[in-house]
Amino acid sequence: MNICIVGLGLIGGSFAKAISQKTNHFCMGIDTNANSCKKALDDGAIKQVITPEQLSLADLVVLALQPKTLVKFFTANAKYIKKGAIVFDTCGVKQAVLNELVPVAQQHGIKFVGAHPMAGREFSGYDYSLASLFDKASFIVTTDYADKTAVDVVCNLAQQIGFANVTVTNADHHDRVIAYTSQLAHIVSNSYCKSETINQKEGFCAGSFADMTRVGKLDVNLWTELFLSNPTHLGNELGNLITKLTEFKVAIDNKDEQTLSALLKEGNDIKVKSLADEKKA
Repeated sequence: MNICIVGLGLIGGSFAKAISQKTNHFCMGIDTNANSCKKALDDGAIKQVITPEQLSLADLVVLALQPKTLVKFFTANAKYIKKGAIVFDTCGVKQAVLNELVPVAQQHGIKFVGAHPMAGREFSGYDYSLASLFDKASFIVTTDYADKTAVDVVCNLAQQIGFANVTVTNADHHDRVIAYTSQLAHIVSNSYCKSETINQKEGFCAGSFADMTRVGKLDVNLWTELFLSNPTHLGNELGNLITKLTEFKVAIDNKDEQTLSALLKEGNDIKVKSLADEKKA
């Protein structure tokens, strides 16, 4: 296939490198940053830089852009994508994106698939992209409005470039679960970093501190868009977390050993069961 990657940042650059190194597909690229395009060409991640007007050259288009930019790009340039071509996005929210893009895709005879590669780094930009970024990672594909053949093509490509788990679901379920497994984790980590005690951490840190703060460093603009694109599910998860944290605070403030122990045991048991379920899977 001829594949075009739109957006040669961390995710798009990694897709380009993985496709070029691990498959026989011909990879092209589009990016407003001329330096990123040059680096991708020099690296062999892409074989050709094209313009949006040349999108008809591609059999498959990967939209590796932030939500608002993605919607603007696709709405403006869908007319250049050939009828019957497959397009998938890499956004961390699905329902909001599909609501905007599916009608446009249908108008132009494009087979649109909502997808989400569950991989990343604390850094952004092409310079941090890796051909191995997706190795053993999970790839989520949503079937809402999607052509089955297109879904199969996207899933097959994901497996070719290293994804170990491909999960097929619907957009609402994706957004509900991702609010917990990813978005909430970033908010917790970012909030945890805001204690003044972080300035006194030297000599007092171990693995738990590193684990808790790792995703506190993030792309502010990207995550602002993602959070506000999934307000209901993320709001529900935040509300639940605040309730659980309040229970701990009340027990500690009251020096209520029995309640505190019960709260800790409840969380511990849930985690143990989760680990056991993972081993069975």
